Amino acid sequence: MIRFAICDDEPYMLEELSNRLTDYMKKRQISSYQITCYLDGQSLLESDLNFDLLFLDIQMAKPDGMEVARRLRRLGNQCLLIFVTVLKEYVFRAFEVEAYDYLVKPLAERPFQKTMKRALLSLRQHAKQNLLIQRGNSCQVILLSQILYCEVLGRKIYVHQTDGTVLDYYDRLEHLEQQTDGRFFRCHRSYLVNLDYVRGCQKGQVFLPKDIQIPVSRLRERALSEALLQHMKERNI
Repeated sequence: MIRFAICDDEPYMLEELSNRLTDYMKKRQISSYQITCYLDGQSLLESDLNFDLLFLDIQMAKPDGMEVARRLRRLGNQCLLIFVTVLKEYVFRAFEVEAYDYLVKPLAERPFQKTMKRALLSLRQHAKQNLLIQRGNSCQVILLSQILYCEVLGRKIYVHQTDGTVLDYYDRLEHLEQQTDGRFFRCHRSYLVNLDYVRGCQKGQVFLPKDIQIPVSRLRERALSEALLQHMKERNI
């Protein structure tokens, strides 16, 4: 899932950017995304900061956009940062906070689409690679590429890996889903599958290598097929 955040103190800009993002993603048949809007920098900084791409207005009441960006970087947040501003001279200060790009108000469609195309390609190329699992006082890092699927039983998640090993730990599947990237799909309330390894879907079952089968809920079968087709297209970019 791609997580977008928009921070602007003008409600109409939040709505405009949100609508542009929605239209852009729909036209490209990308359904796995989320948009969260913030009316000021402080509320953004007090959020979980779990986003991949941030559209940030520079001119806001304190903390303004530049200060918000500095704090984000100090906190270790490395999201793609796109400034939205009416004053081009502010853009030169963007290098201080490793901004990815900037858009000038009022927004023009062509620059927006050009920036989005580059940003999505960059996100795909720098997709999350690892999953950090905490088990009591210890932790373990595993590659997302080594995960076949995950299932939840009771209060535990069982991570099934390509080498046949299974790692279990206490967590919610919703939280694990947020830590993964677009290659993972929630095919059932209790299952999260890596689309890289899906070989097909039929009669309520998802087929994986080594004759492994996991369930897909009836209401998610069509969405799974669409997600798989989109995933295959994106891998060919």
